[in-house]
Amino acid sequence: MDAQDRDSPTPYDRIGGGDNVRGLVERFYDLMDLDPAYARLRHVHGASLEGAREKLYLFLSGWLGGPPLYVERFGHPMLRARHLPFAIGDEERDQWMACMIQAMEETEVPQEIRGPLQGAFRKTADWMRNR
Repeated sequence: MDAQDRDSPTPYDRIGGGDNVRGLVERFYDLMDLDPAYARLRHVHGASLEGAREKLYLFLSGWLGGPPLYVERFGHPMLRARHLPFAIGDEERDQWMACMIQAMEETEVPQEIRGPLQGAFRKTADWMRNR
């Protein structure tokens, strides 16, 4: 990474740092828990969302260019391997994406980074499918 890259704000910075990343994650899981449109996705997560909330926050912190909290605590994310126990198909992928897009809009993630984030999230969500 050259000096110019280090001086450029990361998506983590552009979202507003840890508190705003936490807010995005909280809204994402609140929507999943409360909105019937995300019922299938919610079902995949089991009875409690607390562990998932924390892990997504830790992961997004580093993935967005902030502190690598997930890696520090758990090691390499190995996203696909860690999600293999869960049945993830097109419907779950699509609900995950719709829920994240709604959460980004409602938490006012800056418009100029929503598109690039949506593309990156979509690529990852598509890769997570295992059925």
